[in-house]
Amino acid sequence: MKNCRLLLVLGFITLVFVVVMLMLLLLLVPALVAGGTECNPRDFGADSVVCVCTASDCDLQGVIPVPADGLFTTVTSSRDGLRFAQNTSSLESTPDPDADVSLTLDPNTDYQTIFGFGGGFTDSTGINIATLPLEAQDFLIRSYFSPDGIEYNLCRLPMAGTDYSIRPYSYDDVEGDVDLVHFNLTIEDYQYKLPYIKQAQQVANRKLLLFGSPFSPPAWMKESGTFNGSGSILKEMWEPYANYFIKFLQAYEAEGAPVWGVTMQDEPLAGLKDAGWNNCYWSPEDTRDWIKTYLGPAMESAGYGDVQLMIHDQSRDTIPDYVSPCLDDAGCYQYVDGTALHWYANWRTSTDSMDETHNLYPEKYLLYTESCEGWNAGPDEKVILGSWVRAENYAFDILEDLNHWATGWVDWNMALSMGGGPNWVNNAADSPIIINTDAGEFYKQPMFYALGHFSKFIPPGSIRMASSVSGPGSGDVIAVAVHDIPSLTDVVIILNRGDSGKSVSVDTGSGVEFMNFAMPAKSITTVLFQEH
Repeated sequence: MKNCRLLLVLGFITLVFVVVMLMLLLLLVPALVAGGTECNPRDFGADSVVCVCTASDCDLQGVIPVPADGLFTTVTSSRDGLRFAQNTSSLESTPDPDADVSLTLDPNTDYQTIFGFGGGFTDSTGINIATLPLEAQDFLIRSYFSPDGIEYNLCRLPMAGTDYSIRPYSYDDVEGDVDLVHFNLTIEDYQYKLPYIKQAQQVANRKLLLFGSPFSPPAWMKESGTFNGSGSILKEMWEPYANYFIKFLQAYEAEGAPVWGVTMQDEPLAGLKDAGWNNCYWSPEDTRDWIKTYLGPAMESAGYGDVQLMIHDQSRDTIPDYVSPCLDDAGCYQYVDGTALHWYANWRTSTDSMDETHNLYPEKYLLYTESCEGWNAGPDEKVILGSWVRAENYAFDILEDLNHWATGWVDWNMALSMGGGPNWVNNAADSPIIINTDAGEFYKQPMFYALGHFSKFIPPGSIRMASSVSGPGSGDVIAVAVHDIPSLTDVVIILNRGDSGKSVSVDTGSGVEFMNFAMPAKSITTVLFQEH
């Protein structure tokens, strides 16, 4: 009898346990769905689709593990709707003899170290994010920065206003305040930049590297007395403006968002013409003289000598000519760490300028600090929802730049409105994430996934290795290969721009291990395997 009672009690306890576990599972399922991995596609009539995210549902790429020894994993996105589709296969002892594309790696020949990938914490980015429900805001930040997302780690931080603000402003708009008594961060920093920077820091595993970029000094420091238009800074303001940089570094450090680097000026040649957006003209010679006389010494004396200082910050069609006066001068050279580049003239300028600049100044890195699509499009095509063409443009440019000494690639706005703004001079553009405020949802463009194929799988500290592409189908293909040093993984990223699929065979560099797989038409594939 006692045994029967004991069995009944144990049976009841087991039943209760099962019921409780079922209830917990039912509670967890919605949460798992809300943080799900599948794209919710929507077709807006372009050549591909967007992935829709709401307050309750958003695709997250998840943590993609390094495959076991002897295996390789492919991660693919395509014009036809694949988004980070994964497949794991075995390495083979022979190449595919009929491969359309053969890729050979040389793991013993290394090039530049990679800093990372990311986007800009512009006012417009924060303004748009703030219109979403809080749960959707969380999904957006996780999508960009968390281990479940595409793991951005290198982000541009405008020093005060840009054209992607709703007003022109600086951190000290009190006329004649050369002592910067009235210097202060603004409502835009406290509402639209710092909250999302801190949220990104919280969800990220990788250290967030922020670099500041000024678009204009305070208007009263300039010859024109305006933020936009044309003209340069008054030379009597060179010392106060150097101190303005120090105040900025101190202010963000005090807010718990220390700055990793600064560019001296966004597009310093824009002020030669009557540019509509915030700007300031700096000649190469004035750049040299201001850095070696004021900015460099001010950063050193204030304890910011380890903050990266970049010059140029415009398209590559003006290097090495623009940077040479500074980098050929020992006084300026000692303070400068690298050359910042924009992508806007890449379509008309070869990578020879990058190679030449690297060869002249091999100790000074090249870093892409601004890129965006739609900037030169007609008013109805500033934003194209679901454009694979724009994703392909991004992927091709990143691959080409990495193969010619770029140490990273930073997009411009991380989130814009359906019209590509706001922008106080109506200079709208596209973005990897577009926010539909009325619907309370946001759309991950194909550009988002194109960037993710690099940002998620090439962590900071990775080193590019030599690689070569051949075969009858290689005209449509461009690739890059890197050592992911932290995880001892080798990473290959391949873009197929062709309208047909490609069979691919990758020689890992050993001559006895090969990765044979198929790539769809119009696709990007990231390949992961353990290095030996």
